[in-house]
This record gives sequence, C-alpha cells and structure tokens, in this order.
Amino acid sequence: MDHYFIIGAQSQGAILVSQYGLEAIPMGYLVFGGDTAVAAMGRALPLPPSRGEVAACYALAAQYLGMRFVYLEAGSGAERPIPPQTIRAVRRAVSVPIIVGGGIRRPEDAVESLKAGADIIVTGTIAEESFERRREIIRAIKSFKP
Repeated sequence: MDHYFIIGAQSQGAILVSQYGLEAIPMGYLVFGGDTAVAAMGRALPLPPSRGEVAACYALAAQYLGMRFVYLEAGSGAERPIPPQTIRAVRRAVSVPIIVGGGIRRPEDAVESLKAGADIIVTGTIAEESFERRREIIRAIKSFKP
C-alpha cells in the first residue's frame, strides 16, 4: 500500500474533520485480489481471497491499533465476493464489526456473507446497474435471521 493512503491522506483530511465537527471512525481496510480498481488506484498489495488466516492476522492487527471496523474489500466490479471461509476466519479473530463489499451481485452472495459473520454488506456496481437486483439483495438481507 502506498504510504500516502496510510497516513498522508489522513493527515491532510484531519483538519477538515476537526473543523466540521465530524466523527472520525477508524477502520481497517483490507483489499483482496489484484484485478480491481481499488487495488490499482490505492497501489495496494492485495491479500489472496482464499487465505482467511492471513486476512485474520491483518484484521486483528487493525483492531489492536484501535480500528472500530474492519472492511473486507473485494473491489468494485470484482468477479466474486470475499469467500465465506475468509469472512469466518476474520470473524473468529476480531470483535469489531466486519464490513464486506465487492462482487456481491446476488441475494445469495449477501446472505452467505452474513452467515459467515459479516455485519454490514456493501454493494456498489449492482446498485448502479439494476434497481430490481438491488431490491432483491435488500429483501434477502432484511429477511436474514442469524
């Protein structure tokens, strides 16, 4: 990851957060897979999606550094969502809320992420492409019973 995105951007924005009285919400942001815009734009060293134990180490480190959320990001337009076994590994390691995004195109994808331990689901591309598919995903999430 480019150091600019670790501290440079935060130091530039911190004064505005303070001036506007915004709540700062520290969040660990783990990028998976290398063929997405987020990996390229952030100049990230993406984690392998199927290596849950590696993701769990990074997520736990984020929690120990005071992050209040951990975001598992497959990337905008990702072909597949984060695998459930990776989400489960992170869920076992951390006590903070887990956000999962990228590659979630079907209601089943969202429900599988929730079953695996996600607390929040983020959809981007599908929300832009299909209003009806977005509604289907929302219905599936609302009807999910842990």
